[in-house]
Amino acid sequence: MYRKYLATISFLIFFFIINADYMAQSSKTGTTAAAFLEIGVGASAMGMGGAFVSIANDATALYWNAAGIANMNQGQAEVVHTNWIAETNYDFAGLVVPLGNFGTLGFSYTSLNMDDMMVRTVDQPEGTGEYFSAGDLALNVSYARNLTDRFSIGISAKYIQQKIWHMSATGFAIDVGTLFRTDLFGGMVIGASISNFGTPLQLAGKDARQDIQVDNTKLGSNSQIPADIEMDSWDLPLIFQIGVSTKILNTQDYKITIAIDALHPNNDNESMNAGMEFAFKDYFYVRGGYQSLFLKDSEGGLTLGVGVNTKMLFSNTIVNFDYAYRDFGRLENVHIFSVGLKF
Repeated sequence: MYRKYLATISFLIFFFIINADYMAQSSKTGTTAAAFLEIGVGASAMGMGGAFVSIANDATALYWNAAGIANMNQGQAEVVHTNWIAETNYDFAGLVVPLGNFGTLGFSYTSLNMDDMMVRTVDQPEGTGEYFSAGDLALNVSYARNLTDRFSIGISAKYIQQKIWHMSATGFAIDVGTLFRTDLFGGMVIGASISNFGTPLQLAGKDARQDIQVDNTKLGSNSQIPADIEMDSWDLPLIFQIGVSTKILNTQDYKITIAIDALHPNNDNESMNAGMEFAFKDYFYVRGGYQSLFLKDSEGGLTLGVGVNTKMLFSNTIVNFDYAYRDFGRLENVHIFSVGLKF
């Protein structure tokens, strides 16, 4: 069985590398809605370049691979804040609740928002006195279970909403993920997930409403007939990821974990993420990685991160603080902050 999984992973990685130039010719960038669903979550994960689908060992697994929460034997919560590009804010909050032999439940909230902006028109370029805003959100419920002592599966259902001023679009989607733990190469873990399989989004609202005249060639015809402009619908950013991770050093005091993920999205070329984490006594962490390997015209890619775990006084609750830096090339670099609890 191990050989089959290993052969599959090796073939996929080889396929991604030798076909990178060919696949770059068929990019579908900008052809889906809800692009915020593609923004990686968590300073721990992003510090490793987003190569997290086979690790998924904290509450951000609700985003990366819901199967990961099946292996959590205590409650976990995580709050993430990201200073995203173009002066926007990206936030995530997740809660994991183990239910013993019944599996594990998870709940998460994700949002991308901006400050209010002044409404400007051609006739009033200095502003009309009105303000508008835009924002996205996703509400997620997950369930995961260990089917064997090595194999776990998780599924998530999510509600998605995008809004801009008086217009909004809503949809629903599911994520499915799996984890398989082996004894190979220091306990290699193989993970896979498919995210955002769901309904298209279509904007609707009063900003699409206008008065028209059905036939302006006839004298006396009504020029104030209300009508709605029908917007096009757009698919969600469907993403398939498969990855492997293992510890190349695993002692009582020191651990080094390496991970690599291959991504196949429906709106861009295939690419790979890679990362590494050094842990000292499960207390202090240093991370590094690179995103979007082999992706043509990508911006930046280097990621760095650090983290600290500590126990609260007079309690078994563990608190973790993590930070990650993400290079975006010609765009504004991104800073990610996470605070987590294990209780």
